[in-house]
Amino acid sequence: MRYLSAGESHGRGIFCFLDGFPAGLKVKPQDINFWLAERQKGYGRGGRQRIEKDEVDVLTGIRAGATVGSPILLAVWNRDFANWVDAMDPWKKSTGKRAVKVVQPRPGHADLVGAMKYDQDDCRNVLERASARETAARVAAGALCRKLLAEFGVDLAGHVIQIGDVMADVDAVPSERIRPISMKSEVRCCDKAASAAMIEAIRKSKQDKDSLGGVVEVRAWGLPQGLGTHIQWDLKLDAKIAQAMMSIQAVKGVEIGLAFRGVGRPGSKFHDEIVYSPDARKGSHYRRITNNLGGFEGSMTTGEEVVVRLAKKPISTLMKPLRSVNIATKKPALAVLERSDTCAVPALAVIAEASLAICLAEAFITKFGGDTVAEMKRNYAAYLDAIEKR
Repeated sequence: MRYLSAGESHGRGIFCFLDGFPAGLKVKPQDINFWLAERQKGYGRGGRQRIEKDEVDVLTGIRAGATVGSPILLAVWNRDFANWVDAMDPWKKSTGKRAVKVVQPRPGHADLVGAMKYDQDDCRNVLERASARETAARVAAGALCRKLLAEFGVDLAGHVIQIGDVMADVDAVPSERIRPISMKSEVRCCDKAASAAMIEAIRKSKQDKDSLGGVVEVRAWGLPQGLGTHIQWDLKLDAKIAQAMMSIQAVKGVEIGLAFRGVGRPGSKFHDEIVYSPDARKGSHYRRITNNLGGFEGSMTTGEEVVVRLAKKPISTLMKPLRSVNIATKKPALAVLERSDTCAVPALAVIAEASLAICLAEAFITKFGGDTVAEMKRNYAAYLDAIEKR
């Protein structure tokens, strides 16, 4: 399966392309629209979320409520494009109040490096695509992928662990409870006291015309052992997940299992001891007593929960702009002001879920093959039967 996206922040829309997706998956608009709406929520979001009401428009690959096996092309149209038609016209010279060239790049954004790399004298030609608005495509694709995973009893949930210097105590929260608890929080956090402190931190940051980053965690469960491979570097599933997460705008670090948190431990306190159980789970009789490795050994799933954490830097667009340089005059200047959020960490939890779902769905399709969901299920059942006999 291949996933690609296209589109600009203030262009006509954001587009998602899925190739190699199996036929026969029943899907409804709400299966996608629900997650698009969740992505737009969260305390600390900016004015753009009041303009957009993201909904999917299926252009190809789905007919009569089911995937047909051909490439899937989804569109999420930008309502704000109506205000940017003259500035974003593909054929005519930009006109109107929004046509002013962006020549004062923001520290921390793709503006300056992109303008240098692509030989542009207007940073808007870079920042439009570099914008996190692109993640609407990931969430749309991830919605289809999580629907496919559900056919095999796999579920996943993301939640906020930290915003600014406020950390939540959530290690004891059962995975199945993450979604119902976190969705009641404006910052998508399962710790009620931490949620209140996070909201206050965001409020103060907005008052100071600053921004905040944080950490989110995504867990996936119901997986069989043996997804992924150790054979080649570019086929390793944990590596693919790390790449997918690092490609999300503003993410600067990825941790699988304890990783950074556990490196101070000796090996005897880090690795997950193995036991044999007479009761098979997803075909396997082998269990780990702990899950410090986050569901992976040798870049393959162990059958335990996959646990991934992401660190997101503070948003680089500041209402109190940092020092920069005008690339037209080469003189000191303040960074350009673009409409932005104060904190988008709660949205990252939804985006990270979608990204993990895409990686796991690709791994399922690679492992169990088939042109249809029914064929994948037959292959999956045969695999579980085989490993249960081991």
